[in-house]
Amino acid sequence: MIGRLLAGLAVSLFTSVASAEEMKLAVTTSFENSGLSGVLLPAIREDTGIDVRLLVVGTGQALRLGQAGDVDAILVHSRSAEEAFVAEGYGTHRREIMYNDFVFIGPVDDPAAVGIASSAIDALQKIGDARPAFVSRGDDSGTHKKELSLWRQAGFKADTFGGWYRQVGAGMGASLNTASGLNAYILADRASWLNFGNKGDLALLYAGDPVLFNQYAFLPVNPERHAHVRNDLAEKLEAWLTGPRAQELIDSYSINGETLFTFNATAQ
Repeated sequence: MIGRLLAGLAVSLFTSVASAEEMKLAVTTSFENSGLSGVLLPAIREDTGIDVRLLVVGTGQALRLGQAGDVDAILVHSRSAEEAFVAEGYGTHRREIMYNDFVFIGPVDDPAAVGIASSAIDALQKIGDARPAFVSRGDDSGTHKKELSLWRQAGFKADTFGGWYRQVGAGMGASLNTASGLNAYILADRASWLNFGNKGDLALLYAGDPVLFNQYAFLPVNPERHAHVRNDLAEKLEAWLTGPRAQELIDSYSINGETLFTFNATAQ
């Protein structure tokens, strides 16, 4: 009798362990700060049996984790860097999942007049000319890469700026906190801003320029580079992320009635 109970317990424990496989996914801080991961991860576990362990870093660090084989897949938002990752053989492919947009946040009194900018480039030209406090992620993230690209298009070199330009080397939430404390301007993704609880005297001042489009993509790490990675689980997760349940959860996720992401995965 005891033997049968022990055998049954062993089978139960084995089934429990076997039914919950773990994979490592490097994601951007903006994705985590949006709150969407808290919606998706339980559903992924329920539908696929995969426990997704998130490593929350900037896009640049996420790509380096993938290059080193320290994660099984990455979910980031910097297309040129992603395409280079795949071209260099570190990723098997790039699959678009969803998008939102970047927005300019700043003091309510808007001393640089960003609120009347005609474009994203014009917004940065106004900030570059007025030189109010500006907070930069400064962490090689997708948001940081986008910000530097926009500064270049606006005719400025960020590495020549003085003390008004604060590079914090931190994630989106921490950077927004710094901007709130300094009453400074910052480029943020809309989802992180909407989910940010310490807005202080900051407000969303400018959005809507197509150049501020912010695409998120899923990239499985190449098992030919790193044989130990769980490519099988990455493929299973990708199928879920591009399927109808993910679409429903992503498109319905909102804060105060405002949608944070739009699903746009297409069939392979």
